[in-house]
Amino acid sequence: MPTTPTPSRAADSATPERQNPVAALFANFPYGAAALAFLLLALLSGAYILANPTPKRTATITFWTFAKPHYEAYQPAIKEFERTHPGVKVDMQLVSGDAVTRRLRAAFWANLDVPDMVECEISAAGSFFRGSLDSVGFVDLTDRIEREGLKEKLVESRFAPYTTRGRIFGLPHDVHPVMLAYRRDLFEKHDIKVEDIKTWDDFVQIGRRVTKQGERYLLEADEGGGGAFEALLFQRGGGYFDAEGNCTFDNEKGIENILQYTPMVAGPNRIASSLGWGATLTKGVEDGYVMTVVAPDWRSKGFENDIGSMKGKMGLMPLPAIEPGGRRTSTWGGTMMGITKAAKDKDLSWELAKFLYLQKEDLADRFAGTNIVPPLKAAWDLPEFKKPNAYYGGQAVGTAYAALAPEVPAQYGSPFIELAKGKYSQSLIASVAYYKRNGDKGFEEFVRKTVKGKADEVRKVMARTPFLARDKAKMRESGEIQGAPLVPGRDGEEATQ
Repeated sequence: MPTTPTPSRAADSATPERQNPVAALFANFPYGAAALAFLLLALLSGAYILANPTPKRTATITFWTFAKPHYEAYQPAIKEFERTHPGVKVDMQLVSGDAVTRRLRAAFWANLDVPDMVECEISAAGSFFRGSLDSVGFVDLTDRIEREGLKEKLVESRFAPYTTRGRIFGLPHDVHPVMLAYRRDLFEKHDIKVEDIKTWDDFVQIGRRVTKQGERYLLEADEGGGGAFEALLFQRGGGYFDAEGNCTFDNEKGIENILQYTPMVAGPNRIASSLGWGATLTKGVEDGYVMTVVAPDWRSKGFENDIGSMKGKMGLMPLPAIEPGGRRTSTWGGTMMGITKAAKDKDLSWELAKFLYLQKEDLADRFAGTNIVPPLKAAWDLPEFKKPNAYYGGQAVGTAYAALAPEVPAQYGSPFIELAKGKYSQSLIASVAYYKRNGDKGFEEFVRKTVKGKADEVRKVMARTPFLARDKAKMRESGEIQGAPLVPGRDGEEATQ
């Protein structure tokens, strides 16, 4: 008895004349339909690219910046630079901070689409210093800086974050000294006199008097770390690395920072609460939920723009000192200008970098719009820096910040800076959790053990990068840097005692 073919068998028995030619092509391709689809896609993409090539760049200099205020502030200066350099065209591009880091790393690795000049945020800059000195994607600016006397003309400590193994790869954009912004009216209401606050111990004592848990705190600060926590680390002369790139956040200064900071932000007697950024912070300041906020120069302008209702009610004061007579400021944030090795005309790029960073008149205008103190010391005497600011009760904001700028501590860069920051923050988070459970009992011992463990994790990663040891050894032999003999596990696997 004849059988009726199933649909699939019926399809298989179809004659070539009845079969769709495209389907037949896919069915008969020896490596399968998926492979043919990829092949066709590649051919079509290639044809499109050939028919629509990327237009060649006509700019003389391509310059990336991640900060919109910088992008807007540089527009007039770049036009003037082009006017005074006939035939030169500068293509300035605004690229978000994270994208700058990702795109630039990819560009360096692929040697493709590398800009001539880049502004990098201070926390990300060190990540570009991996590998041997010869493999760093930025031009070594050390000799240019020394030849033109810029270490003397600028705040010297601001070169440190952009230095690795004794060589400087970035020109500093800013100083970012730190003060405390405070509610003048609330200080008066609670009988707090700025002149009585000389140390953080004084500050904490006042905080415990005026803080009302859940309703009012003397300080805005986060128990998870962040800018205020880091600012206190730098203020006491600590940091993540030293000048030779050794991991140091587990030294006494790093330990003391956590021991002091934790009771300020955690436990029953805490004097601080975190409000984050944006609308929450605005409302917290307006409502008097926090009475002081850690304020680097750039943040002071942010308060003017975002919390306008506080005009005339705010003031600025130096940070309390760690100990009597100690440093009354710190630093928070920063930007460097780097020239890439791919730059078509490195000398011209250097001229543009200086034109953007060292023109006194331009710096005065930028300060008026940002409150950012430039590292060029000669600019601090300009009238714009001395102008009274009504938002801060008539204080001359520029004069106040500039007076502290020479005291700004150095923070040293490293290819491992992002890793170290993460590990130190983890140490704080663990210490806060312990303190909430146990208070002072065993707290110092726990902090020491935890921070040491986290720093050792960084050192283990560093030990797998022997180029550090090779470069340091060469520089010691040449006398470029001084220091103790290299130590295995600290300076790299090839280190010798």
